[in-house]
Amino acid sequence: MTPLTALLSIMFFPAGLTLILSGMLYEWADRKLVARFQNRIGPRWFQPLADTIKLLTKEEIKPQGLNYILFYGLPIVALTGALTAALYAPVLGLPPIYSFPGDLIVTLYLLSLLTMCTGLAGWNGSSRFSVIGATRSFTQLFAYEAPFLLALLGPAMAANSWVIKDVGVYAQTHWMIFTQPVGFIIALIGLMGKLELPPFDAPEAETEIVAGALTEYSGRGLALFHIGKSVELVVAISLVTAFYLGGIGNPFLFLLKTSVILLMMAMLQSILTRLRIDQTVGMWWRFGALLALLQFLVMVLLKGWLA
Repeated sequence: MTPLTALLSIMFFPAGLTLILSGMLYEWADRKLVARFQNRIGPRWFQPLADTIKLLTKEEIKPQGLNYILFYGLPIVALTGALTAALYAPVLGLPPIYSFPGDLIVTLYLLSLLTMCTGLAGWNGSSRFSVIGATRSFTQLFAYEAPFLLALLGPAMAANSWVIKDVGVYAQTHWMIFTQPVGFIIALIGLMGKLELPPFDAPEAETEIVAGALTEYSGRGLALFHIGKSVELVVAISLVTAFYLGGIGNPFLFLLKTSVILLMMAMLQSILTRLRIDQTVGMWWRFGALLALLQFLVMVLLKGWLA
């Protein structure tokens, strides 16, 4: 298979399109739930798809004074990272397509590409809103990445494996939400922080800095960033569900579990107001990481005592 054929296969393979459409469906469900909690009707089921098609057909404005390689390349890298991470994650409750020792660490770093590309896109821009959004994105990335990583390493330590598939199989008979409830809470909040969902949406606060790091993006570039965020939502929520809510299993039951997590995220978005960037970073870095490390210590002590 030639590199061009392989690239086209990745771009148009039905599984990839299914993953993108699933991301749009999850995005719609999140927006719909938040709307209903706020006594609004909310979007129709096809709204995310319509928004994406509209952006893809719009003109892409090219600001002056930018590095155009970064301007055009960063959205592609962001989406590629999210789609690649899906190869190793139990998306929709199905076993991962590929597995290798340590794929959990690689997957978590691939999920960080979206935020890194968003921040670099803001630094590459000439707008003050883009630079402020980039600064906030990088600051929030450092604050939430470590606790989220530690929260998912807890089930991996319990399963004695760094392979996502093995952890998912182990979790089928060990519901980690009961044995590691602190880790589940940290993973849930960390996921919202990674995706910059309210109340952790300071990097893209539309009432303060327009669209944050993506202020100067339009058309195809903005569409690719939005698709990447939707795909990352599916992959990350699948990891949390597989690790803490009974592992890999029946796709229908797995969908119900992910719906429960979406419901919890929507409730938090509705009842909490936006935090300032200093509140977002300071509070979570101090308490989230420390609680995750404390849970690690308890696990090590219990393992040593039982041994």
